[in-house]
Amino acid sequence: MNRPPGRRLHEFNHVSLCVKYMIFLLNFIFWLFGGLLIGIGLYAFVDKWQATGLVKVETVYDVILNISLVMIFAGGVIFVVSFAGCVGALRENTCLLKFYSLCLLVFFLLEMAIAIMGFVFPHTMQSILEERLSDQIIHMYREDADLQNFIDFAQQEFRCCGLSSEGYMDWSKNEYFNCSSPSVEKCGVPFSCCMNATDISSGLVNIMCGYGVQERSVAEASKLVWASGCIEVVRSWAERNLYFIAGVALGVALSQLLVIYLAKTLEGQIELQKSRWHS
Repeated sequence: MNRPPGRRLHEFNHVSLCVKYMIFLLNFIFWLFGGLLIGIGLYAFVDKWQATGLVKVETVYDVILNISLVMIFAGGVIFVVSFAGCVGALRENTCLLKFYSLCLLVFFLLEMAIAIMGFVFPHTMQSILEERLSDQIIHMYREDADLQNFIDFAQQEFRCCGLSSEGYMDWSKNEYFNCSSPSVEKCGVPFSCCMNATDISSGLVNIMCGYGVQERSVAEASKLVWASGCIEVVRSWAERNLYFIAGVALGVALSQLLVIYLAKTLEGQIELQKSRWHS
């Protein structure tokens, strides 16, 4: 582009290199992270496809509870949005910057809506999760190895069993752990529910430690497995660490607002420079 005669170059230098490359570097990191999520998700999906020959995707719950598909979707969103931020900042493209800042604003509003619902109506959120997801997760425990590993990890880390307020009795809804099942696991719960699943001397996991627990009284079962549901345990943990969670949420929100501000600032600087070049 030819510079208008009689004007010096510094009169048109209105784009901050600091803001420009800060946005570029930040989004380049997230762009790589998004690509990594897509790669891991695709690997897990293909591995599951080759192992089972079938990946069930019939309802929205099949997608939400399929960890590999969730990783692919989340990675794709991060990849596209951060790519728009990278290229928009580097090439000083206002259309891409507008798309980028709009996406961040939408993410911010969704996060705020979820956070407000969680803080103001915790019991309502718990009821919604129990009613909409608990049965589906319990049913799919043996059908998806990734989901099974995730549930086992959560139950061991949070010291809980099942999801809803029914606690360990949730597992009666699973076809393998139901008392009418012909399986050897009938009336049992997963080993991850057990208080002492790992033998200290040998270091081996006793996968049979939860067998027959559903046939015992609550008092007896509570001595062998964690009796409370995971949703209630997580909610109680969140209430005990409310200030910490609020601090983290506030930090994330302020960071997002700062990035949106930087993107809009860069966009305004580019528009101003273009207008001066054409004036």
